[in-house]
Amino acid sequence: DCLPTVPVHVVTAVSQLPVEFLHPSPERELVIGLDCEGVDLSRHGTLCIIQLAFTDAIYLVDAIEGGAGLIHACKPALESSHVTKVIHDCKRDSEALFFQFGIKLHNVVDTQVAYSLIKMQDGQKREYISFVRMLADPLFGGISYVEKQEVRLLMNRDPNFWKNRPLSELMVRAAADDVRYLLFIHRKILEKLNDRLSLWHLAVRGELFCRCFCINDNGYADWPPLPPVPVSSSAGVENPPEEEILQVVDIPDGSIGRLIGRRGATINSIRSS
Repeated sequence: DCLPTVPVHVVTAVSQLPVEFLHPSPERELVIGLDCEGVDLSRHGTLCIIQLAFTDAIYLVDAIEGGAGLIHACKPALESSHVTKVIHDCKRDSEALFFQFGIKLHNVVDTQVAYSLIKMQDGQKREYISFVRMLADPLFGGISYVEKQEVRLLMNRDPNFWKNRPLSELMVRAAADDVRYLLFIHRKILEKLNDRLSLWHLAVRGELFCRCFCINDNGYADWPPLPPVPVSSSAGVENPPEEEILQVVDIPDGSIGRLIGRRGATINSIRSS
């Protein structure tokens, strides 16, 4: 463990959250770690906890005890351009926030996306990696996260694991550990991806990943606009950045085999296109 421990607060009332988080401001730009825990975390499941990592403390926002009002109090910050949210694989978290609470997650640095961009920058194959494996990478601390496996076993035995109250010591520790390394990882990412074009790729893919399961009928017109392509000598006419496109494939129940295709042929065709 390469980081100092910080206090962990279980939040059940709005007044327990930092004022600068509740009232985002351009005068005080924030960078926080973010994760969500829940039961079948998606539009259909139940969001149980939002974890927020600050440099000096971690806040576990308890949606079960605090209710919808507590989560709605987080909406301005989660949608703010003045609060950077560092998260690993934002897709299902964003889906749950959008469909259960009407929150459009915005200004995200997705560490899974960042890892793939770093690999490509180093001439390696794009790879979407798990949080456990990313932490184990020496570049990001070489940290072993064995406890994550223990929690997964408990979740397999009890699908309602994150609904249980009161929160056990293990639940608090596991929820906190899912976010307390994110700001450290963010610093490492910025050391590796420090040119404007790489940061644009990171920002635009984060925005696309946030909305990929939040399908609506208006073409995301009510979501924040995607970051514009940076204008610089490195992104001139001779070497323009590739266009980033979000495409959602809607699969009818029971048809996943048809989508995958024989030996993954259909999936590979979608990937290559």
